[in-house]
Amino acid sequence: MQLALFRTLWGVTQPLDQIAPKLKDVGFQGVEARIPLTQEARTQFKQGLTQNELDYIAILFTGGDVIPDQSETPEQHLARMATQIEFAIELDAKFINVLPGNDRWSLSEKVDFFGQAQALSDKAGIVCSFETHRGTSLYSPWLTLDLIRQLPDLKFTMDISHWVLVCERLLNQPEDDLSEFLKRVFHIQARVGYDQGAQVPHPEAPEYQTALRFHQSMWQSVWQHHLKEGRTTTTMTTEFGPDGYLHHLPFTNVPVADLWSLNDWIAIEEQKHFNEFITTSK
Repeated sequence: MQLALFRTLWGVTQPLDQIAPKLKDVGFQGVEARIPLTQEARTQFKQGLTQNELDYIAILFTGGDVIPDQSETPEQHLARMATQIEFAIELDAKFINVLPGNDRWSLSEKVDFFGQAQALSDKAGIVCSFETHRGTSLYSPWLTLDLIRQLPDLKFTMDISHWVLVCERLLNQPEDDLSEFLKRVFHIQARVGYDQGAQVPHPEAPEYQTALRFHQSMWQSVWQHHLKEGRTTTTMTTEFGPDGYLHHLPFTNVPVADLWSLNDWIAIEEQKHFNEFITTSK
């Protein structure tokens, strides 16, 4: 099994032509980014992907953005999803990472929504992997496990940093049994969170090593499932980002770390981690 690394374009302002050489030097084979919503933007983006030989994981927000429009109904979310699935297929996306629904919907609304969302994925013939993210219907591990009991065929993108923040603790106690979720994870987003934030200032810092090791143990559990399933490739996106995630010094607003370097560091670290995992699994 191989590890395919993708780089988030969250916080990136340079064109693909400019950043592609740097990505490939580190070991990235593609990018994960929002679906462009206009035909002109999609055409330009696809040309950039093709010319630079980059694979693409599409990001779809059923609620229109990271924080969903609170006035929208599940039906409106599903309509947007149906339209943007076609856009992702047009862009030859490997699969679609979906930020799904709204955190305040009732459980019954969420079950119905995910059932219909999965049907859209099946009809289109492209994998939709539903991301664990605050503000969405998958903001809580315990709610997600409730959904799995009713919809066991769902596939998930694991960004467990959000759950660490929501629960205000590393989910590393015997009572925090996420096994039913872990076996259904399709894709990993690699960002390290801690009990009071979804992104540590720097994952190499000694004060955050416990948090790093917890996240790595979760990622390795997914690799074990993928290896057992016979997957030839497992995917991971490095996802350290800006927008309040990257810590800044007060008054000066100076970032405490370089965002590009953070994603490079976790990419290099996880290539090493994955190679050690594969070697010991033989």
